[in-house]
Amino acid sequence: MVSVSPLAIAGRRVALRHRWYALSLALLALGGCGSSAPLQRDRFYALEPPPSIQAPGNAATPAILQVNHLAARGFLGGRQIVYRDHRQPPRVERYEELLWEDPVPRAMSQVLVSAIRDAGLCRVVAIPADRARADYLLGGEVERFEHRPTEQPPRVVAVLNLSLVSARDRHAVWTRRYSGEEPVQAATPDAMAEAFNRLAGRLAGEVVRDLRGVRWRLDP
Repeated sequence: MVSVSPLAIAGRRVALRHRWYALSLALLALGGCGSSAPLQRDRFYALEPPPSIQAPGNAATPAILQVNHLAARGFLGGRQIVYRDHRQPPRVERYEELLWEDPVPRAMSQVLVSAIRDAGLCRVVAIPADRARADYLLGGEVERFEHRPTEQPPRVVAVLNLSLVSARDRHAVWTRRYSGEEPVQAATPDAMAEAFNRLAGRLAGEVVRDLRGVRWRLDP
């Protein structure tokens, strides 16, 4: 008879709990509990924070600002929503059935475009497809955009690394790191998506605040 140590049994229990936490939201995303209801394999979420109410400010600068597509590494370049178990820091996973309507880098770029346009900072806020002759370029990388369901309280976390560059001489006006977290109000995929949207909107607001302080210079 082969004996099993209490330590090995505890390790198995931890592994099982880890799998449960990792898959809990994905399972909640499936529709219905009755045997006759069809299973919805995929659920898509849009990263579209509600527009913020901008206080009246100075007149828009005549500068043309181009917001470039953001970059991302690894899982963040895809559409599956990324999560991390805080008990296993090196391990990052993706929900199989919970996806973004657009990859996070592209969606976050559009969030920035919308926020800057709503703020009325520049005469034109362009994207690369516009082929405008920009005075300034805003771009960078989404370093982190993940759900942390096993932390207390559960939360979503994001980190952006952005640079504002003069298109004339490629001089960096500023390079900044934006980070934040937002609690998830309930153990459901919808609550998770709402938290992501609140966080994206808040970070975009911080970018707008920093752009307000720029002393715009135009090409002669």
